[in-house]
Amino acid sequence: MYRHHLYSFLRFLFVITVVVFGSMALYYVSTVTYPFIIAFFIAFLINPLVDFLETKTKMPRWLAVIVTLIVLFAIVAGLVTLLIAEIVSGTQYLANVVPENFQKLITYMETLVAQQIIPLYNDLAVLFKNLDASQQDTIINNIQAVGTQIATTVGQFIQHVLQNIPLLLAWLPNAATVFIFSLLATFFISKDWYRLTGIAQKILPAKARKSGKTVFLDLKKALFGFIKAQATLISITTVIVLIGLLILRVNYAITIALIIGIVDILPYLGTGIVFVPWIIYAAVSGDVPFAIGLGVLYIVVLVQRQIMEPKVLSSSIGLDPLATLVALFVGFKLIGFLGLIIGPVTLVIIRTLHSANVFRDIWNFIIGKPTT
Repeated sequence: MYRHHLYSFLRFLFVITVVVFGSMALYYVSTVTYPFIIAFFIAFLINPLVDFLETKTKMPRWLAVIVTLIVLFAIVAGLVTLLIAEIVSGTQYLANVVPENFQKLITYMETLVAQQIIPLYNDLAVLFKNLDASQQDTIINNIQAVGTQIATTVGQFIQHVLQNIPLLLAWLPNAATVFIFSLLATFFISKDWYRLTGIAQKILPAKARKSGKTVFLDLKKALFGFIKAQATLISITTVIVLIGLLILRVNYAITIALIIGIVDILPYLGTGIVFVPWIIYAAVSGDVPFAIGLGVLYIVVLVQRQIMEPKVLSSSIGLDPLATLVALFVGFKLIGFLGLIIGPVTLVIIRTLHSANVFRDIWNFIIGKPTT
């Protein structure tokens, strides 16, 4: 009995060691092979279309891959071109509208200073003169401390931005290199997809092939489900924003709604990047009713996102809504906004490994029970 527990403990340490060192090795390998990992996922995504072209049109597979990549990049380039054209059109509109609104803003600020700030300053000056010397020194020191803190914060921010400019410029050649290698690797992986999968099946044992196939199919379903869920959420946000902007009679409502829908990929922060500055500008410029309307629209977008996200993700990926909500919150608290994606993905991986009986086989190995 003692020997059995000792062996179980040693097997447990072996499993922990394999998991830890395997994770470290996987992380290190991914840092130097990420262009090929990107290529694998692109090849995985376009494989159904490549198969369709190869089967229905009798194309050679290499030609089907090239056609698929050309179509994919044509769609991306078309969307980018359309977005740039809309941005240019919107910029021209703003160039005509902003000067007039800026003049209104200056007039509003002048009125605010004359009617509110100056009388308030005079009242504070009278109160300040009635204080004794020690109280005056305390107030002056506090004001100077706040000013110093603001100046330090602004200076650090500007320094951080300036320091990152060379890093950004240095990143551009690396990005071009990664793009080229990923493109070439995508072509070769997609062209030899079934040959590579055949080699993998020959190398792996039967038990690993069976579990791996289950994991692969579940992850494939979850991946496309996640993409479908995000597309659904973005579409809902875009439609709600478009309806709201049309009610508020905003020019270029379709363009603005599409841009807000795109930035909604970043949950919570996404729509706020557009709405918050817009609301502040409208309020400061004196158009308070419009600012209130934008604020109501922003709240509606936030509320529907919080309500719909767990439900849409759970229905598309096949997860329990409560578990999805917990994964979203835990991922957000641990990693930040990226955790809103990593959380559900991690939950999917755990569920997939469980359904493939991976955890059961590991436990049977630890306790010395033969696996079936």
